[in-house]
Amino acid sequence: MKRALLLACWALGCGRAGGAGDLDNVAGDSSVVGDGSAVDEGFSLDGTTPACVNLECRQVLCEGGAKTTISGVVHEPAGKLPLYNVVVYVPNAKVEPFVDGASCDRCGNISGAPLVSAITDTKGRFTLENVPTGKDVPLVIQVGKWRRQIVVPEIKGCVDNPLDAGQLRLPRNKSEGDIPKIAITTGGADPLECLLRKIGVDDAEFGVKAGAERVHLYAGKSGGGSRLASGTSYAPQADLWPDAATIKKYDILLLACEGAGEDVVGPDKPAPSRGAMLEYMNAGGRVFMSHLHKYWLVHGPAPLPTVATFVEKPDLPNPTTAFIDTSFPKGVALSEWMVNVGGSTMAGEFTLKAGQHTVDAVNPATSQRWIYGKTPESVMYYTFNTPIGTKPEEQCGRVVFSDIHVSSDDKPGDPFPNGCTTKDLSAQEKALVFMLFDLSSCVNPDKERPKPPK
Repeated sequence: MKRALLLACWALGCGRAGGAGDLDNVAGDSSVVGDGSAVDEGFSLDGTTPACVNLECRQVLCEGGAKTTISGVVHEPAGKLPLYNVVVYVPNAKVEPFVDGASCDRCGNISGAPLVSAITDTKGRFTLENVPTGKDVPLVIQVGKWRRQIVVPEIKGCVDNPLDAGQLRLPRNKSEGDIPKIAITTGGADPLECLLRKIGVDDAEFGVKAGAERVHLYAGKSGGGSRLASGTSYAPQADLWPDAATIKKYDILLLACEGAGEDVVGPDKPAPSRGAMLEYMNAGGRVFMSHLHKYWLVHGPAPLPTVATFVEKPDLPNPTTAFIDTSFPKGVALSEWMVNVGGSTMAGEFTLKAGQHTVDAVNPATSQRWIYGKTPESVMYYTFNTPIGTKPEEQCGRVVFSDIHVSSDDKPGDPFPNGCTTKDLSAQEKALVFMLFDLSSCVNPDKERPKPPK
């Protein structure tokens, strides 16, 4: 009979005194060998020191190069778009709850003592190797503070265990898992709330200031929405940023373009609020700024005005061709992903509408260009990490700036969700989805390829 080899933790150096704590609903007192039989396990050869902890005791070695794996494709909440750079792992300890608000989320800081981990590729695919076998194996799907935890009923040893796509999407509501606490300011040019709805966030998760919902809507200026369909009015956007403590209650800010000049958008962004916004960024906050929200940068405290070369030039031709900067790993990933999701018919470029021209170039010492135009030369998307100018290992926050309006055919001024009339995502909306989940993810230098946590 074919003889399977048991994975002994002490042979791999994982024996240690003490444990990592019990893992909820998971037995840790037996191992499964390659032929499926269970054996007593959990102690070293001297019978006293734990040789393995929790699910480590259910990993196996297989003969002939076979492996015990879990594979699948991760999607956004709607289950339509595969997602890049999502962490998938088997925890070996309790997964702790998130704390709402700005925090220093650097890559590698994953709760639950990951036993095995992987990140998804540009088709949303992943494969976890050396997965523990047996009944009720927990699995975590996470990008930033988007997180869903499931239990796989059974893992068979020394074969692949593919999972259905329906199991591997991010949560649509609080009952399914964790969703970042998001504040959206409305604007006459960008109904960003409709984009979140199209990628699957439930209507019940959209509310107003101080509500229990995960997405809070604030009223911007110049034609943006101001109330829910139920009749509840949004608080004015100035209520979002009176001081740093108020802004820090949110994980992510999505600031939709208000479609008006500085004389309109400037008064409710006084110097104390601009200082508070920088403090929020430096504390680990994530900010998406569309077009005229460049006000925070141009008129912000140092060093914000230095992240790019700001200009006031005529809008780009409509439509125009956008090009993806593939000089860095995530740019290559965006280019591949856009082809995979039907946003690009030719790698590295796509067609967009309503492009603006307020940025000529980025400061390469602080910022990364993502999407740009050639005729005329312009920058449509760029990012920077914060605190600006510090060492990469000291940076916690992230900003995405877009010079593109993504309103599509939705109606920004209508009560939510009545104004969200479109269902399909345009090419530029797909690019924005990629950027939003990148904004949500842990912070690492843009020049480095993302890696799964150890």
